[in-house]
Amino acid sequence: MRHVAVGPLALGFIVFIASAPNAAAQAVSAADLRVTTAWLAQHLSDPGIRIVATGNRSEFNRAHIPGARFVEHDDTLDMTAGRHQIKSPQALVPVLTAAGITDGVRVVLYGDSPMTTGWLYTVIASTGHEADISWLDGSMALWEAEGRPTSTAAAPVVTGQLTVKPASPYAVDAKWVRDRLSDAKVAVLDVRTTQEWNAGHLPNATLILWQDLFDDQRTLKLKSPAQIRELLASKGVDPTDEVVTYCAVGMRASLMYWAARSVGVPAHVYVGSWQDWQRDASNPVAK
Repeated sequence: MRHVAVGPLALGFIVFIASAPNAAAQAVSAADLRVTTAWLAQHLSDPGIRIVATGNRSEFNRAHIPGARFVEHDDTLDMTAGRHQIKSPQALVPVLTAAGITDGVRVVLYGDSPMTTGWLYTVIASTGHEADISWLDGSMALWEAEGRPTSTAAAPVVTGQLTVKPASPYAVDAKWVRDRLSDAKVAVLDVRTTQEWNAGHLPNATLILWQDLFDDQRTLKLKSPAQIRELLASKGVDPTDEVVTYCAVGMRASLMYWAARSVGVPAHVYVGSWQDWQRDASNPVAK
């Protein structure tokens, strides 16, 4: 892997599209991990769609996509061990169902903080519903710039059950990463800043900037799938490699995990990330 230096941080929201058994929801397959603002605008009234935002609550209150619901980042956290960890799937059920995320819906994520959005993506994945999520290509800034409708009203209450299912092997732990640091077919991507990288990083990791996923950081318009593949290739990632992403506490890593998955690259996220890695003095560190 090549070691490449990178730069600073950013923000994001989430929209959920329900994969209910209706034509509109079925139009977005599980392989379609991103949807356009134009597509969403055409399906705002579809009962199989859930729109959920995360990130900045005051921005959401100012204006949001009609029908959107908000998930507080802190409501997804288990801080009992003093670490930034995802709550257990069962503990997440009331948090997610309050936002209308139930069985049979497709979820589209949108927001003003890509890192927070990425985190919520992995939160939902932990309940076994990763195949039900799409990412909105663009933020509220893009939605408003395109003259699309906005709202300040609360979305109507919906009821339903969210069944916890076995999750895909999206998350890995320190042992998994440590055992593969020398594996040429495992690409370890460090999604932190250059300053964080210079202070210490995992051996054989490669630095990659999350900002490079976007054509426009103001509107959070993503680069095309081909451009994201090129970005990953520029960091030494072969399409047949297995990618594992990490950052400080798992948020930027979750965004990059989604990005790799969105272009068909097998990926995992080390959710504990650098915070967890440093807890064990026997874990190797490179500088």
